[in-house]
Amino acid sequence: MLIPRSSFLKAVVLLVAIANLGMWARAQQPAPPPAVLTPESLSIPDQPPSPPPSSLLQNYRAVTAERLKQPADGEWLMVRRTYDGWGYSPLDQINTKNVSRLQPVWTLSTGMNNGHEAAPLVNGGVMFVSTSFNQVLALDAKSGDVLWRYRSPVPTNARGKPVSRGVALFGDKVFVPLGEAALAALDAKTGKEVWRTAIGDNTSGEYLTAPPLVADGKLVAGIAGGDGANRGFVAAYDPDTGRQLWKTYMTPAPGEPGNETWRGDDWRTGGGATWVTGNYDPEAKLVYWGVGNGFPWVGLARPGDNLYTASTVAIDVATGAIKGHFQYTPNESWDWDEVSPPILVDYQRDGRTIKGLINFGRNGYLYFLERTSQGISFVEGKPYVKQNVFKSLDPKTGRPDVDLARKPDIGRIAEFCPSWHGAKNWQPGAYNPKTRMVYAPTQENICAVMIGRTIQTSAGETRAASTQRMFIAPGADHLSEVQAWNVDTGKKVWSHNFATSPNWGPMMTTGGGLVFSGGTNDRMFRAFDAATGKVLWEFPTNSGIYAPATTFTIDGKQYVAVLSGWGQDAKLMQTRIDAVSPGRFPEVPEGGVIWVFALK
Repeated sequence: MLIPRSSFLKAVVLLVAIANLGMWARAQQPAPPPAVLTPESLSIPDQPPSPPPSSLLQNYRAVTAERLKQPADGEWLMVRRTYDGWGYSPLDQINTKNVSRLQPVWTLSTGMNNGHEAAPLVNGGVMFVSTSFNQVLALDAKSGDVLWRYRSPVPTNARGKPVSRGVALFGDKVFVPLGEAALAALDAKTGKEVWRTAIGDNTSGEYLTAPPLVADGKLVAGIAGGDGANRGFVAAYDPDTGRQLWKTYMTPAPGEPGNETWRGDDWRTGGGATWVTGNYDPEAKLVYWGVGNGFPWVGLARPGDNLYTASTVAIDVATGAIKGHFQYTPNESWDWDEVSPPILVDYQRDGRTIKGLINFGRNGYLYFLERTSQGISFVEGKPYVKQNVFKSLDPKTGRPDVDLARKPDIGRIAEFCPSWHGAKNWQPGAYNPKTRMVYAPTQENICAVMIGRTIQTSAGETRAASTQRMFIAPGADHLSEVQAWNVDTGKKVWSHNFATSPNWGPMMTTGGGLVFSGGTNDRMFRAFDAATGKVLWEFPTNSGIYAPATTFTIDGKQYVAVLSGWGQDAKLMQTRIDAVSPGRFPEVPEGGVIWVFALK
């Protein structure tokens, strides 16, 4: 039995004491004076000569729009493999009967720390892996030999988190997000940079962590930096030149639909970052993109629903026009980003087939939505972890009835579950069409207390900020789960609990009846029975796994690949819960390693 260190009352007392000492604070300060780095100053750095391409690269097969739309079974060409975001491979050579014989066939250190969050992509036997600090590796996926390595020096004055959630493949290029809010195109055969373009202003706190989505011949990208006074957007770029084709802001200006949900000029600095790659419906030509929290965190400092923060938006990929939206948390006040895009799954309800969107919300509710020609409509929503902020959801619209006593305000403490890291953070869930189940990594019983306050900026302005601390819910016997839900019944089928670890593991599922995931502080990489949740295999890696696994075939043999490398928010949450219960949670070593497994 995991005994929480303090009850809610003690947590509140401790929070106030810590706030008075100036510790455990995350003040939402204004951006410092602009650094010398500007979008106009970006240029391709000097690049060392590279050896001639290997035979594997000389025969590199271009990635076409048709291959992205209908990938071969043994390929993994984009972050979630398919546009619908399933994270599913039909491969079944590795299955429930033989997965116990899975073993490493090669490993490779990336030479980087700071959190590894990228899915290894594989095209024709060539693996592409990105890491923190603007590095990309091209590898022989069968042997692990390095074919080329790309590094772009991070400017010393760059702002933001130096992480990468992957690359995109199209034509003969590899498209790389650079932390300083730029996008680069590399020659897939040589690793040489072909072009780069600024997609945001890093001096204002905007940065880039996620790869673009290749859709309708365009590169569609979002932006990070929603915890500052920025204005989130989604934009499209020409893959041949990097030229911007359209740009759509997530906090609408006067005269645009949704601006009426903002007070005055609050929309100018209202947040709404778009820092996870979206999913796509090629038939409707609509991109479904998740939008993050509002800024500042204290929602009562920016009254109104604040569209399109904490929403999923449907965007016309041809024009950038917003065709529909669903807002999970109006006037979001708990840092519940909803940046993870919903999975596109058609499911059954009351005898009819619904063209669906399914999302494990960061706010702790599982949403079943419908995508229509008119936009996005609500079907059903239910809590999937301990959630004490919403009293209920409106059965027609999905709008929550919020317990205002649990909504932070200036000078008022509020206790709420889940914490600001959410019931599920950015890491994607998965869907298996054979089991008709969706799978997700969830945080459970990790709650928070928060108090709003005001600060004076260097410019003499008054701005809202907040102080917060995590605690473990009284009586909790576990901290996280892997959950499986049937999409047709809307009911949970199984869950696997972790007593002393949060869960930051993205999900991957296969035709072999397996679900692969890591994410826990014991460093394990696991295979679950997709039907029952039984752990069929586990293997200790060098660090915690914070990245999605992928699977592919070479010469008829199936492999499973994953990056191990703890850091960023997973490390921060680990530190915070350890402060609540010192010594109960093991320290997780850092350092990135690519692991590739196959059957013995």
